[in-house]
Amino acid sequence: MSEAKETFRLLVADDEPDVREFLAYNLSREGYEVVTAADGREAVAKALEIRPHLIILDVMMPVMDGVEACNELRSHKGLDSPIICFLTARGEDYSQIAGFEAGGDDYIVKPVRPKVLVHRVKALLKRYRSTAEDTGTTISSPTGRIVIDRERYLVFSGGNKIVVPRKEFELLALLMSKPGKVFIRDEIYTRVWGNEVIVGERTIDVHIRKLRERIGEGYIHTLKGVGYKFQEEM
Repeated sequence: MSEAKETFRLLVADDEPDVREFLAYNLSREGYEVVTAADGREAVAKALEIRPHLIILDVMMPVMDGVEACNELRSHKGLDSPIICFLTARGEDYSQIAGFEAGGDDYIVKPVRPKVLVHRVKALLKRYRSTAEDTGTTISSPTGRIVIDRERYLVFSGGNKIVVPRKEFELLALLMSKPGKVFIRDEIYTRVWGNEVIVGERTIDVHIRKLRERIGEGYIHTLKGVGYKFQEEM
């Protein structure tokens, strides 16, 4: 069954008119409602206006680049749309890390192939919809210092609410689902990002570091060369 019946709204931001037209055409053919923006500032304004189901940002844009726009979008409560970043071949590793740190969910290297883009969009929307429909309960750490509300997509540390981007939330929820269990890197990639999305080797490391900055250092532990586990320091 086609995604067209879901009438998802997509926001595409790129400073090149030909690229915007090309992307809008290919995504519209799949049944998506597509709105475009010419720079990061316009993208933020339109995102707040139309509340898209998914946002596609070019990293290299004038006025406000994709990373700055991603940071700005993630600062607005209630706007948790998944974000795909377009990267140029030059500086790809740096841009990818910066994009993930800003709260991006996936990236595609230019030049963009329509089939790849559509596949990534469908994969992200599928996981986004599954999460939105998830009626899971609250997850608490053994001491109760860290609490995850899966239904409202919130994280609390010591009673204080913390704003956590989607992938960091999913990663923390996975680790907290079985305190003390060591999750190997391959399992984390599969359970959090899925097989449809190709991510870089440092993706998990970046997300773990950002989580530690948000909730504190005494919760997520590294087993070098193996993976990560959630275990509180009593």
